[in-house]
Amino acid sequence: MADIFALAGQNLLSPVVLFFVLGLAAALAKSDLAIPEQVAKTIALYLMFAIGFKGGAGMAAHGLDARLVGALVSGIVLSSIIPVVAFTYLTAISRLPRVDVAAVAAHYGSISIVTFVAATEALKTLQMSSEGYMVAVAASMEAPAILVGLFLAKKAIDGDGPKNGPGQGVPFREILLNGSIVMLIGAFIIGWITGADGLAKIESFIVSPFQGVLCLFLLDMGIIAGRGLRQSGKVLTLPVVIFAMTMPVVGALIAAPFGWLVGLSAGGVALLCTLAASASYIAVPAAMRVALPEARPSIYLTLSLGVTFPFNLTVGIPLYNMIGTWVAG
Repeated sequence: MADIFALAGQNLLSPVVLFFVLGLAAALAKSDLAIPEQVAKTIALYLMFAIGFKGGAGMAAHGLDARLVGALVSGIVLSSIIPVVAFTYLTAISRLPRVDVAAVAAHYGSISIVTFVAATEALKTLQMSSEGYMVAVAASMEAPAILVGLFLAKKAIDGDGPKNGPGQGVPFREILLNGSIVMLIGAFIIGWITGADGLAKIESFIVSPFQGVLCLFLLDMGIIAGRGLRQSGKVLTLPVVIFAMTMPVVGALIAAPFGWLVGLSAGGVALLCTLAASASYIAVPAAMRVALPEARPSIYLTLSLGVTFPFNLTVGIPLYNMIGTWVAG
């Protein structure tokens, strides 16, 4: 337990977390600090590009084997069962409409790529290695969670529901062609094809500047989270906040045995736990706006970005690193 708190303290003092705190504090204080939307989108694309390319190069170095296939299958299975667990849990402890609960469940079955990046950087600080192909596992966990969330929402809506409800079709185009997913998967494939030689050619662009760009992105995320918290106080009842702070741990505990069965390293298990513990705030909200307009963004986006994201940055990542060490160390 002391080790967890020590790691949490170390993570809290990292530049990426402190910039998130700066953005959060600025928004709560109603400062006019802001990053222009187009700049924020460019930063997000850069992160997807860098993450995907480095992951593809890592997989090229590792090679295709049974462990990689097992990790991919584990990711798909986890992103299919965690939304069901989240739906059952939140339904039991809150009075939220089931459509809102289904939308929240989809977010917690999917992943936060920025949380994944922060966890990767934390592993480097601890000098723990991990499998380079874990970014491919991250990419595989987006669509299944959305589909399961929409299925749960369909069960919750009466047969005479709105014409644009989830029963009228699943937005495969919005899921698969979301800009962040296209960039992540595309850069991964290019990194896989070009391998170590390709990485060496652009290393000065995607390795050295990465931490600084990530700090700017988390500053923007802090501002967005602070605004959401300011505007959604009446929605965030105590049971709902408890859910947003405990569901990540539940997801991590579900994921840990999968990492052990596949044979991942301690760092790999930690990253798989992080993926299972994180909540989407990019791909899933975009899909929910199209497929489930009845669900309220003030609930699902504020929980994933305003509560779970900072929880994972401060307490969750050190805990998942400890779980990875216990399971595979």
